[in-house]
Amino acid sequence: MADDMSNAPAAIHIQICYAREDKQFLLDQTVPPGTTIQQAIQGSGIIQLAPEIDVSVWRVGIYSKLKTLDTVLREHDRVEIYRPLIADPKDSRRKRAESRDVKKKA
Repeated sequence: MADDMSNAPAAIHIQICYAREDKQFLLDQTVPPGTTIQQAIQGSGIIQLAPEIDVSVWRVGIYSKLKTLDTVLREHDRVEIYRPLIADPKDSRRKRAESRDVKKKA
């Protein structure tokens, strides 16, 4: 009887993505099966390239879906590191609407 682990890949291929205002990072990585998002980020070197990253506070995801740092990665996952918002989207929308209302009255 064949062992189930004989079909497991020796490594999986992922990407680590991070975008800041002046530069975008897309790092292709090969990691062992069972690697978590946190382990992949730490092993990718992205923190050295962009030292402002703080995954203890910032959100992360896979293909635009929020995930926790202990999420185990699968083949071809794209880990995305999200910067904190600098403005509340609701406040921004409200200000744009108020601005339009003022222009209409003028």
